[in-house]
Amino acid sequence: MTEPEPGGRPRAGGRGRWLLRRVAYGAAAVWATSVVVFAATQALPSDPAMAILGGDATPESLARLRLDLGLDRPLWQRYLTWLGGVLTGDLGRSLDSGTDVASLLGGRLVNSLALLASALTVAVALALALGLFAALRRGGLADRVVTSAAVSLQAVPGFVVAVALIVLLATTVWPVLPAASLLEPGVSPFAQPRYLVLPALTLVAAETPYLLRQVRSSVAEALESDYATAARLRGVPERRVVWRHALPNGLVPAVQATALTTGVLLGGSLVVEVAFSYPGLGGALNAAVGARDIPVIQAAALLVAGGVVVVNLLADLVTVLLTPRLRTEGR
Repeated sequence: MTEPEPGGRPRAGGRGRWLLRRVAYGAAAVWATSVVVFAATQALPSDPAMAILGGDATPESLARLRLDLGLDRPLWQRYLTWLGGVLTGDLGRSLDSGTDVASLLGGRLVNSLALLASALTVAVALALALGLFAALRRGGLADRVVTSAAVSLQAVPGFVVAVALIVLLATTVWPVLPAASLLEPGVSPFAQPRYLVLPALTLVAAETPYLLRQVRSSVAEALESDYATAARLRGVPERRVVWRHALPNGLVPAVQATALTTGVLLGGSLVVEVAFSYPGLGGALNAAVGARDIPVIQAAALLVAGGVVVVNLLADLVTVLLTPRLRTEGR
């Protein structure tokens, strides 16, 4: 066990080893994902040489290209070549367009991150505000209304929310926003906010209910805990009990829920991006699957997996910072 510093905090070496372990676990998870993604894409019923040359190619030209692409080599050799390229930043070339995959997905990734950041900011703010509001009125009418609304909204599929928003705000009822998010290339999505609103609102509606319920549950549990009761018995004002005792302890499950939500958003924005023709990573992955564009599929799936690992690592770091006993536990 790492010797703690005065005040119960572990020495920096213990924290460093914990962080290195978490990074190693994350790297192992990404590597395992790369194996699964590569194996799955190799199992697709498609011929990269045929995709490049077209159906009119001669057998000789197809055989020559397969040799150039290394398709005659064993699967493990092809995987190592692909993985080496990934580690050096070479994601290959698109079979559909012939462009560099890194260049193709770079702008798409920026667009997806802008959409994710916008939706997550609004969803977390709403969840914290409404969750705290419901927890402070637990068992009352306001709590039941907020919780019931969250449960009802959580049951609605994302594509239904997208269609409803398009009808409500883009086409029929109150057409004030574009139905298709046709971003201008080379311009930041934040400089074109009108194209972000509907996709972001769809993601907010899909993810806020879960976060809200987690915040409400964790804060309500913290308000009824022994340490909160002890603070009240010492004469601590209720406002101070909420802000100094209940809320910080209640935020730990909320942080983990936010990480889970972010992971869902990273992997689940495909429907939203397709519904609004948003030029993000999900749209690129959808088009690549339709075209059997294996290099793009591999790179996009690996980017999503890496993003989920990074988000979970950051959530673990925040959880440890909010819960000091975790910094010495198990060392």
